[in-house]
Amino acid sequence: MSKSDIQKQIEIEKGLDDLSFYLDGLFKVPGTGWRFGLDSLIGLVPNVGDTLTMFPSFYILLAGGRYGVPKITLLRMAFNIGLDYVVGMIPFLGDAFDFVWKANRQNMDLIRSRAAGHGKGTTSDYAFVFGLMAGLVLLLLGSVLVSVYIISALLDWALSLLF
Repeated sequence: MSKSDIQKQIEIEKGLDDLSFYLDGLFKVPGTGWRFGLDSLIGLVPNVGDTLTMFPSFYILLAGGRYGVPKITLLRMAFNIGLDYVVGMIPFLGDAFDFVWKANRQNMDLIRSRAAGHGKGTTSDYAFVFGLMAGLVLLLLGSVLVSVYIISALLDWALSLLF
């Protein structure tokens, strides 16, 4: 491995750490050790915020495949993202959950502890990761459809009260 390859790996790892930090630990609550990031702030916008922050989380999941993380760990990483998304959609409770759960930080810790160290994922790893992402996108689409249905039902109910 050449010196430029080593520098590239270090740069990639730093970029992943930076992304995780921005999403889960950018801000500190004064007088405490508690940290939160853009995931918690953007997640305050119902449905839209959680959907937007899911995509940078996909990049971290893809990096897990790139670093040769075992498939069972990739599945755990996808679970972290999915749980963060589903619970994050619940008003107030989801925002509090985002403040504590920190799926991206957990996934970075999993990459660090489980990476094969060779810096390359196999075709099978990538296929598995893309399959996991497809499942998460289906979860996202399903939640949007449920939200549309609930909003439609609430509008029908409100309109029936008025007329």
